[in-house]
Amino acid sequence: MVVRYKSRQFLNSGKCIFPTGFPMGSSSVLFTNHSNLSSSNVRRTSITLPYNCRRLHYSKETTRTTLTRLSPQEVDSILRANEYTHEFKGGSVKSYDSNQLPSNNPIEDTRSEASCLLTTGFLVGVYDGHGGGACAQVVAKRLFNYVTACLLPQESLLQYVNTVNDTSIKPPELLESFNDKVQFVEDVRHIYEESFKTFVKELAEAESKQPFEMGGAIERAFLRLDEDLSKEALPTTGESLNMKTLSVAMSGAVSCVAHIDGPHLHVANVGDCCAVLGSLSETNTWVANKLTEEHNTYNQAELERIYAAHPVQEKQTVIKMDRLLGQLAPLRAMGDFRFKWDKETMTNVVAKHFGDQMIPPHYQTPPYLTAQPDVTYHRLTARDKFLIIATDGLWDCLTPLQAIRLVGEHMKGKVTLNPLKLPRKNMKLNDINDLLLQRKEGLKIKPKDSNAATHLIRNALGGTEFGIDHGKISQLLTLPEDVVRVFRDDITVTVVYFDTEFLRHCPA
Repeated sequence: MVVRYKSRQFLNSGKCIFPTGFPMGSSSVLFTNHSNLSSSNVRRTSITLPYNCRRLHYSKETTRTTLTRLSPQEVDSILRANEYTHEFKGGSVKSYDSNQLPSNNPIEDTRSEASCLLTTGFLVGVYDGHGGGACAQVVAKRLFNYVTACLLPQESLLQYVNTVNDTSIKPPELLESFNDKVQFVEDVRHIYEESFKTFVKELAEAESKQPFEMGGAIERAFLRLDEDLSKEALPTTGESLNMKTLSVAMSGAVSCVAHIDGPHLHVANVGDCCAVLGSLSETNTWVANKLTEEHNTYNQAELERIYAAHPVQEKQTVIKMDRLLGQLAPLRAMGDFRFKWDKETMTNVVAKHFGDQMIPPHYQTPPYLTAQPDVTYHRLTARDKFLIIATDGLWDCLTPLQAIRLVGEHMKGKVTLNPLKLPRKNMKLNDINDLLLQRKEGLKIKPKDSNAATHLIRNALGGTEFGIDHGKISQLLTLPEDVVRVFRDDITVTVVYFDTEFLRHCPA
C-alpha cells in the first residue's frame, strides 16, 4: 500500500491548529538537564508506508517515501528506551510499569509518579502537550506539589510555612518523586517556588468550616496551578515580560492524574487522556472500567456546558470543525491562555508580541477554556488488579477492553520470563504441581517484554489478529518527521498494579 499525503499543514491531526508564527513552547529553556526524546537515526531503505492506525485522512497526491528496515533487536531497543519500573513494600500499590514512545520531535507527552511523604498517598499522572512540550513538562513537575498541599491538615501547612520563612531550616520534602530526571533553570525555579509558597500560606491561613472533601481538594490544586501559570506569564507594573513563562502559558496540556491511598482511588482528568481500571469479574473474565470521560466534541455534556457559557449568537462559532473556536480539540486544558485571557490582555500581551493572528477568530466572551478537572472516586477491592493511565496516543490504537486484556494476559505470562522459584518453603507436592501447571499455561502466552507499558505500546503499533507484526512496527517507528503524526501520536503509558492481599484484608 502506498500512502498519499500532503504536508503537516494539511493534516491538522494535532490537538490545536496553530496560526502562522505561533511561538511553540520549547521546554529546553526551562530545564538545566533537559533531554528531548526522539526516534533513533537508523539506515533507510525504500518501502511503502503502513496502515494508518490513527484513522486520519490524507490527500490524493501520491508520494512514495523511504523508510527504515529495523531488526527485531533495533525495535526492542527503541521501544524499551524509556521504560521504567518501580516496586513498593506495603500498601495497596504493589508496583508500576511506565514507558513513552515519541512521535513529535521533541516529544510533547510527559509523565510523573511520586509518593506523598506527609500523607500515605501515591500519585501518578500523564500529560499530553500541544503547542510544544513546555506546559506539559511544567505541569508534570509542579502539579503534585499543589495536590499534596491541598491534602495536608492545617497544622502541617502552618509548620511548612514556618520552615519556609526560616532560612536556617530546610523545608520538609512533600514528595518522593520517581524517574524524575530534569530540574528547572534557576530563574524559573525561583518564580515557581514563590508561587507555591504563596499558595501554601493562603491554605494555612484560610478558615474553612466545610469538611474536607478529596475531590474538591484535587480540583483546587488543578485550578490554582493554572491560575499561577497565568500570573507568572503576565508582567506586573514595572516588570518586563518573561518569555520563558509566557511560552508555558501560550502552550497547553491535557492531563490525567490518579491518587491512590489504601483502597481509595481518585482520578482527575482534564482533556482527552484516559484512565481504565482492570478488574476480574465473578467468572474470572477481564472487565474494563473506564474512569474518565474525554473533554472533546464527542462528549455531548461538554458541548452543552460550553454552549451554556456563551451567548446564543456564538453557537455557530464557539465550536467549529469539532474544535473550540475552530482551533483547539480538547475542550478543557491547562495553559492555553489565548483561549482564557480577557480581550484587553490578548491585545496588549499576545497580539503585541506575536501578532493579531494569535487571537482566535470570534473571540468575544472569554474565557472559553477551563482547567477544571472531573474527579472520579472508586473504592478498590481484591478484584481490582491494575490501573492503566495513558495519553490518547495509546487509545487511538487500542480500546480500553483490548488494553485491559493485554495487561491481564501479560500478568499471567510474564512470570515465565524468570526462572521458577517456590514462593515459600515446605510446599506440598500438590501445591507445587498446581504452580507448574500455572507456569505451563503462562508459557503459552509468554510476552516479549517484562514491562507492561512496553507490551501495550508494542501491541498498539504492531498488534494483529495473528499476533505481533514486526514489519508493521518497524515501519511505524521509521516514518519521516513530516508524516509520522498522520500514523501515530506520542504515547505515554503507566500501569499501576494493586496488591490483592492488601485489598482483600483492608477494612471497609
